[in-house]
Amino acid sequence: MTTQSNSLTSHTDGKVLVVERTFNATRELVFKAFSESERLEKWWGPQGWETKNLQFEFKTNGVWHYCMTCVDKEQGDFYGQKSCGKGIYHEIVEPEKIVYTDLFVDDQGNAVQDMPELLITMNFVEQEGKTMVITRTEFASEEALQQVVGMGVVEGVSSQYERLDALLEEQLA
Repeated sequence: MTTQSNSLTSHTDGKVLVVERTFNATRELVFKAFSESERLEKWWGPQGWETKNLQFEFKTNGVWHYCMTCVDKEQGDFYGQKSCGKGIYHEIVEPEKIVYTDLFVDDQGNAVQDMPELLITMNFVEQEGKTMVITRTEFASEEALQQVVGMGVVEGVSSQYERLDALLEEQLA
């Protein structure tokens, strides 16, 4: 399955979801959007959601614990809902690569039962002043991958990358 939206492309390969997106900014600036807590909070999560980093240690074995809250009344049943995640960083090569495990958690940081654990590898590739972000998300099984795809993860990533685009444009202005 391959989908494309706003220059975002995605496809699955077994139990791996690959998402690629090019940003009109330098690799260093795009990397900072993922590696600095204040910047990350400004764009992480889909449109209409606000993110708060409860813990952010951008280093090997560091923890990133965040919660997103839907603040858009137009999103109906989602309005007021909270969704939390926790990342554990395994490898950071500035400004080229970030590898981390991502878990669905509650606001206390406890893993949510029956939700998959994800191993995410992000590569930041400089292309003539622009940056392609290539994200490979590995799941324990194809079923776990399909569960998260069915929840709208590709659409969510597309939406949050639109927010990142706006932040990058603002910083470049």
